[in-house]
This record gives sequence, structure tokens and C-alpha cells, in this order.
Amino acid sequence: MAARLRLIAGYGSLSQATSGTAARSSGGLRGLCTLSTTLRSGAGEDEIERIRREFEDAKRNYLSIPSALKDMPKMNPQGIYVNKNVKLDDLQVYGFDYDYTLSHYSEHLQCLIYDLAKKHLVDEFKYPESCLQFEYDGSFPIRGLYYDRLKGCLLKLDFFGSIEPDGCFFGRRKLSLSEIKELYGTRHIGRDQARQLVGLMDVFCFSESQVFRFLKMLKEKGKKLFLLTNSPFYFVDGGMRYLLELSLSEIKELYGTRHIGRDQARQLVGLMDVFCFSESQVFRFLKMLKEKGKKLFLLTNSPFYFVDGGMRYLLEDQHFDGNSWRELFDVVIAQANKPSFYNSDHPFRVYDTQKDTLAFTAVDKFLPDQVIYFGDHLLSDLRGPSKAGWRTAAVIRELEDEIEIQNSDNYRFQQAKLSLIHDLLGKVNAAVVSTKKGQVYRALLDELNAERRQCRTGMRDLFNTSFGATFLTDTGRESSFSYHIHQYADIYTSKLENFLSYAPESWLHPPHDIKIMPHNAKVPASLFSGS
Repeated sequence: MAARLRLIAGYGSLSQATSGTAARSSGGLRGLCTLSTTLRSGAGEDEIERIRREFEDAKRNYLSIPSALKDMPKMNPQGIYVNKNVKLDDLQVYGFDYDYTLSHYSEHLQCLIYDLAKKHLVDEFKYPESCLQFEYDGSFPIRGLYYDRLKGCLLKLDFFGSIEPDGCFFGRRKLSLSEIKELYGTRHIGRDQARQLVGLMDVFCFSESQVFRFLKMLKEKGKKLFLLTNSPFYFVDGGMRYLLELSLSEIKELYGTRHIGRDQARQLVGLMDVFCFSESQVFRFLKMLKEKGKKLFLLTNSPFYFVDGGMRYLLEDQHFDGNSWRELFDVVIAQANKPSFYNSDHPFRVYDTQKDTLAFTAVDKFLPDQVIYFGDHLLSDLRGPSKAGWRTAAVIRELEDEIEIQNSDNYRFQQAKLSLIHDLLGKVNAAVVSTKKGQVYRALLDELNAERRQCRTGMRDLFNTSFGATFLTDTGRESSFSYHIHQYADIYTSKLENFLSYAPESWLHPPHDIKIMPHNAKVPASLFSGS
């Protein structure tokens, strides 16, 4: 975390800044005020030359930005952010997913799943044994990416379904904008086409997403073969694109809809102290709800024996003084097979925990009037309940880290610079330039665009050097992941215990002045206007 929040000494000031910057900074932001003024016609000065002077003034005053940001409020990393009004006092039933909602795991879990997947592909699908030599790389993927099963690309999309210019990878090679347009015709593919892509929407997809990286081209038996990722590995004949789809189906069969296969789950039960974080205060939250008379249920795709082992570790071994963790829940539904669970008429069967058998006894339907469901997967966990009329809450672990980065001095400095550059670019693009001034105009435009790229790169690399932030694109728009939060999550937060800071009778409502994602505070250019 500390490495990701590193601050760059001197805030990356431009080489053209002069030694007189410090002296000028005593005047506060007055030197930046001209950036928000409107160009006046008939002033006797060439517009492009005037914008050039404003640009030079801005560079000389960059170092006054940090003092201006001192009083700007910061977002709460442990806050609850609201898309739709939720009155907690009206909710009578609280439902929870298990993996990455009630429990959270270290990266060691991804490494284990990755290694087990490699071994399974070699042993069962007869893939080359050379696949076993590669290691899991947790620094490459982020949540919310998409895999194009036909073209073999891993994509990051924005809120409107456009491909991020620096977010399209063929294996580990980033494609240029011209290559993106050659493949897709345009980077603005839209939401309809995006629905044909494979969304990687939860933390378990981190190991799975590496399936979709082409690492290198090999020659075997005289054919060109591609090695598609290093977790797990498989080969595809370069001239037979349909095999991409076939290989993807094998990977999906391997990972399944239950996140963790039966063999993996049984291995993990005895290693909870290695993979599962135990410092969670989730028990306090669950106990508070029970004391308030709320009904609780657990709905998960994981098998019961895996959930039971994890909950015993989290509650009974650490905090709980009751006979069983199941005393906290009125209903426990395991192996639910979400998301088809929400639309299925398949009857429930009672699981006998002693005999490890399923009875054919009828189970009454569990249909509460006022229910909220907490989950981490925006599509499998929350889309169905949202459409069914349940209230929904997304638990997004990355949110806390990303807000801390956004609160850092370095990020806010780069964001403020970017706001100023955008203000100047707007003026340049609005200027009417004669043919003889075209070269001067282009030179200024190129400089401003270069400065903008520098700011965007600096901000992106604070999050992830390959794909940037989970919730934002490099261009400053909300990401496609944010779109799904906006669509399917009434509220979202980084972990369940954040609710301990809010009274159970709280009325959560979205701020009226923020249109899409509440936690993404903006640095407006008006902040630098003189009074």
C-alpha cells in the first residue's frame, strides 16, 4: 500500500518552470486566475499568443497548487457511498454472499487456485508440461476488465462501453490506438457489443484473467501456436480462431460457477489461517443486526463444508462464544449456482451436515418484504436481486485503497494540473486560427496534449501500471465497472464492518451534486479563480 501511495518529490514540475516559481507562489492562486477567464474579442492581441502566455503563467504557478488543495475535503476510505436512497430502519432481512463479502482472502489464495488450475489442465486436458513453469502475477489484472473471446484481447472499457486508449492488451503487449481501430473499426464499441465480451467482475477473476494473456508465440510440430496466458495455459492454432472459444469453455469448466472447485475447497479448509484474514470485525456487525431483531441469511455458490470451515475460523475460533456460527443466520443456502439461482424454479433440498447428504424434504419459500443483499460480484450476486426488487449493497475491497490514493497529495496535484490543461485545451480548440498561424496553433496544441498525457500517466501509475484505476479511466471518465455499480448496487463500500459507524436507523441518500460515482471527487477549475 505504501508503495502505491508514493509521493513524487517536487510533484513532477515541468522542465520549463523557472527559478522564480517560489517567489511568485506567495501570491497564492492569483497567477492562475486568468485560466478561467473568457477570451475577449477585439482586445488587439492574437488569441493563440494569449493562450500561450496563460500556459507559461500556469507552469510557473504549478507549485502553488498544493497550498490551494490543503482545505479541499478528502473522501472517507471507510465510507458508505450511495447511488439510491436506502432507509436502513425499513430493512428487515439482511442477506450475504460468503466469498469476499463475509470473508476476505490474501493473494496466496489466488496463487493456489492458479497452481491447481495449471496442474489440472496438464493432468486432465493434456496440455504441455511446460505450462507448469509459469507463476501467478497479481500485479497485472484489475477487476472489471473484459475478455474478447474472438479476438483474444483483454480490454478496459469506460462507462459508455468505449475501449480505453491505453487499456487494450493482446497478452502482455499493449495495443496502440491504430491497432485497436484496425481490430474493432473504432474504440467506441458501445454497450451492445460489450455484452458479448466476458466480464471479469470479482476478485476470483484475477487468477482467471491471466488465462487471457498471450505471452509468446511458440513453434510446435511445424505449426504456429500461441500460449494463452500463464494461468492456466493452453495452446491455440493461430489459423483456427474458433479454438479460442473452445479453450475458453475449458477454462470456464475448470473454474466453474462456484469460484473454487471441490478439490481446491477441501484443501483450503485446513489452511484458513494462511489464506483468510482474521482481523475482520464482521461478527460485531452481524451480532448488532441480530440484536436489532433483523433476519439474516447466507446465500453462496461455495459448498457448505468450505463455508463452514471458514466461518468457524472467522467467528468461533476468533470471536464467537455461541454453539455455532449458524445461530447467527436464519437460513443458509450453499451451492446456490448464482446467477441462475434468481430465475430458477429448482426446488430447495435440505443438507444434513452430519451425514453429508441431501434430503428430498420440501422447503418453504423464503420471500421477505424488505431485504438487502450484500455481495462482491456485480453480475452474479447483485444483478438478479436488483431486478427482483431487493435492495443491494456491493462490497468492493479495492475501494478503500483507491480512495486513499485519490486523497494523496500527488494524485490531487496531478488532477489539478489536468483540470488546468483541459481549460486551456478548450480555449485552443475554440480559437479561430488563420492559415498562416496554423503552425503556431499546432505547436501549442501538441504541447498541451503532451502535458495532458503526462498527467494521465502519472495518475494511472499510482493505481496499476497496466490498467490504472478500477473505477476510473485514464481520460477521467468512470469505468465500465463503475457503470455496473451504478446499475446494480444501491450502496457500495469496501467492507461490511464499515456499517458499524452508521446507526441501524440511518437513512442513506446520494449527494445531490454528484451525478455518477459519489466517491470520485473532482477538482474544478473554478477553485483557482480569484475572489
